[in-house]
Amino acid sequence: MIDLIETIFDTTIRAGTPILFGTLGAIICERSGVINLGVEGLMLIGALAGFAVTSMTGSFTAGVLAAIFFTMIAGMLHALITVYLKGNQIVSGLALAMLGVGVSALFGRSFVGKGLDGLSRIEIPLLSKIPIFGAMFRQDILVYLSVILVVLIALFFSRTRWGLYLRTVGENPGAADTSGIPVTRYRFWAVALGAGISGIGGAYMSLAYTPFWVENMTAGRGWIAVSLVIFSMWSAPRALFGAYLFGGINAAQLQLQAHGTSVSPYLLTMLPYLFTIGVLIWSTRRLEKGASNEPASLGLPYDREDRK
Repeated sequence: MIDLIETIFDTTIRAGTPILFGTLGAIICERSGVINLGVEGLMLIGALAGFAVTSMTGSFTAGVLAAIFFTMIAGMLHALITVYLKGNQIVSGLALAMLGVGVSALFGRSFVGKGLDGLSRIEIPLLSKIPIFGAMFRQDILVYLSVILVVLIALFFSRTRWGLYLRTVGENPGAADTSGIPVTRYRFWAVALGAGISGIGGAYMSLAYTPFWVENMTAGRGWIAVSLVIFSMWSAPRALFGAYLFGGINAAQLQLQAHGTSVSPYLLTMLPYLFTIGVLIWSTRRLEKGASNEPASLGLPYDREDRK
């Protein structure tokens, strides 16, 4: 029984990690006041870049760096449209999502069916021997990185001057501009950095979680990450909880299928997405009641000429 629980806990962590990266990237972007609905596309670009470069070089480090680089380029395109050209953030984000799907399908054709050995696990002495929870300390480097990022992002927003500036840009860009904070620069780099972090989530999919290439391998995880931003109330620690919650639901449905439950496998596969709808309904109700950390200027382009 303990072995089964450990297996579910291990699968929960691994299934939740790519969603966590996507959510953290979106949180950084939206804290600056820019909505990014293109997380799914960014994760697909990151998955393809990571897999392709690792296949050609044999270096997982090069693959992850390539995923960050190419998704940051895609993020900069979104930032150019929304921050500098004042384009519609919803439309640009959806276009970015579709771009990622198309690019990954086109350039990923030659990699279909190919696989990698996958990232090796690193066991932390003593802690990895703890029953059940020891599974947390028998993971690969990207899982550890995701948890470290949660801590760093939380500290960045609560303890650093640059984090305060970024929050101000998202809350009241006019006041930030009056105070001498370069609003467009902060927004541009927040979008680019957030895209790069989301790209690591895609790289995790193709290099660790399922280390072989299939088309559309993120399977909607980017959209789940978008919903988790609202569920987490733009908080990195809450994003960790939410991502692992979704990972747990995914792990549960996999175990139920493996043990031959009488429930339809199609219904079980739908569980994470049904839960996503439930989370959106619950989160929306909380937003209506004012229980939110939502940046006041989220989705609103800033033009200095309109400053009051």
